Amino acid sequence: MRRLHSTKGPDLCERTFKFGVRVTKLVRRLPRDVAGYEIGRQVLRSGTSVGANTEEADAAESTDDFLHKLKIALKEAQETRFWLRNIRESELLFDKEVDSLLQEINELIKILNTIITNTTRSKFAK
Repeated sequence: MRRLHSTKGPDLCERTFKFGVRVTKLVRRLPRDVAGYEIGRQVLRSGTSVGANTEEADAAESTDDFLHKLKIALKEAQETRFWLRNIRESELLFDKEVDSLLQEINELIKILNTIITNTTRSKFAK
């Protein structure tokens, strides 16, 4: 079973954890109005869920379980990208961190897609 923790530098589990922490800090700076509260709740849930599901995938009991958890992480990452774009475009927060988080989530989506694709290929190649 492939593991997501690495001894060769930053691993995916650590990277998605740090992403969730950054999202948490961003949400604390959103306006304290209805839009800030509601969008903040959404991006906080999806943004931290990426890391939680990546951790669960790392502890998967089977290849199918591994793929299932990574697919959930991918869906949560895509939802997070939506909410971050909304924060930027609706001008809830004028902050370079929003752009930085969007760049990071786009990279994480690519990584998750690659792992899912490669794992699926190797599963069916057996």
